[in-house]
Formats: sequence, structure tokens, C-alpha cells
Amino acid sequence: MKNRPTYAIASVDHALQLATILQVEGPLTVSEAAERLGVARSTAHRLLSMLTYRDFAMQDGDRRYCAGPVLSLAGRSHSRAALLRTVAMPHLAVLSERVAESTNLMVLAGDHVRFLASVEGTQALRVGNREGMVFPAHEASGGVLLLADLMPEQFDAIYSDERWSDRPDERPDPKALRREMRRARESGFALNDGRTETGVTAIGRAVRGPHGLAEAAVSISMPKARFSRSVLPQLVAALAVTTADIERELAAAVAAGES
Repeated sequence: MKNRPTYAIASVDHALQLATILQVEGPLTVSEAAERLGVARSTAHRLLSMLTYRDFAMQDGDRRYCAGPVLSLAGRSHSRAALLRTVAMPHLAVLSERVAESTNLMVLAGDHVRFLASVEGTQALRVGNREGMVFPAHEASGGVLLLADLMPEQFDAIYSDERWSDRPDERPDPKALRREMRRARESGFALNDGRTETGVTAIGRAVRGPHGLAEAAVSISMPKARFSRSVLPQLVAALAVTTADIERELAAAVAAGES
């Protein structure tokens, strides 16, 4: 039997209850949230606003609140996400040492990417640890690669007019995004030049599963001042080695677990 903490914090308890409802039961309105928690509508609205700010919730086209990218990630097998991180971390460290920059592992969660792992570079001026952070998928280098492997109907659902009706200014141009995805498929990498963060450049490459589809992406992040097109081939080659090593070790770990 669980005992209620002596110094329970009602607002935290309410936020966690709402997050659970969104993940397990699906979308709800502010009024429904207030009724479930037994609080005023203004309190429910503040709680949902904070969950939205931290990407635990988002609003759909009907202005209801639904599970955000952080909770959507929980739909992915926890063991698979943990395995991806465990396998990738040593390789991210090697890559970071090889290129002297920060490296990351990310997965797709709805229309966002979530960073599962990150290794900071050792230079004084460097991109910081991004583990746990969430960015719009169409802006991140790895996100473009992960979107590129979706089925057309999956892509259309994510970037439909209805889904972005309450935030039209944030919606990317689907045609332009498709062109970028096509270039990423053809070249094997994607470039983010200051789109997610001003002054930061990132190059990403997909980590592919047994059927050849991207299930994660690795990126190298650096201050824009240190990037030039002349170093791009070297960085892409280093990414190719790292993603191949992760894919090989991931396949071996899965095979060992099934035997």
C-alpha cells in the first residue's frame, strides 16, 4: 500500500494526473480536466499550459489537449529506446572525440524529435548537452531524415491543415519539406544551419533498423562559426562510420536477446 507523502504538492500531483489521463485515455478539454481533478477551470488551464510548455501536452485542431511529444515517446517500446541509448552512447563518445564536437542520438515523436543521448564536445566553445530536449522534427537534421522514411499517409497526417490550424505560423511548407527530405534520402545526410537554435549548425545521418527504415538519427552539433562546407565531407564520413557501427551492434544485441 502506498502512503501519500507527508509534504505532498497538490499542483505536482494534479499535473501528473493530467499527464497520465492524456497518455492513457486521450484528449480532453479544459472543462473536462477541471471536472476530473475537482479544481477550477482557471487552475486546470494553468496546469495544461505548463504541460504544453514542457511538451507533455499539445492542442489539437479542436482546441482539446492531447498527449505531447514527450508522452508520445512512451508509445515506443521502453526497452527499445533504452537499448538504442545503451548501444549508441559509446559510439557517440568516439564520434565526439573524432570530430571534436558534440554528438547526439534522437528519435521521432509525432512532429518532434526527442534527444535520447548526447555527448558534449571538449572545446571551450561548444554545443551543450541536449539529452531529453525536444525540437520540431522538420527543423532538426535528424528529424528530416526520420520524416523522410515515413509512409506518405503518415507524413500527411502529421502535417495536415487540421493538425496545425491553431498554430499556422509554425507549420512548415509541406512541398519544401518534401524536397528537403528527398535531398536527404539521396545524399544520406541532412543539414540544420541555425533552424533549431541560432548560431548552431548540425549534420545528421539515420540509424536504420533491420528493414532498412530509419528508427533513430545521429547528429553532430557545433557552433556555426566553426562550420564550413569544406569540412562537410569529413563530418558526413565520420557519421557514416558511427551509424554503421551502431546498426551492427544493435542488430547483434537484438539477435542475442532473441536466442
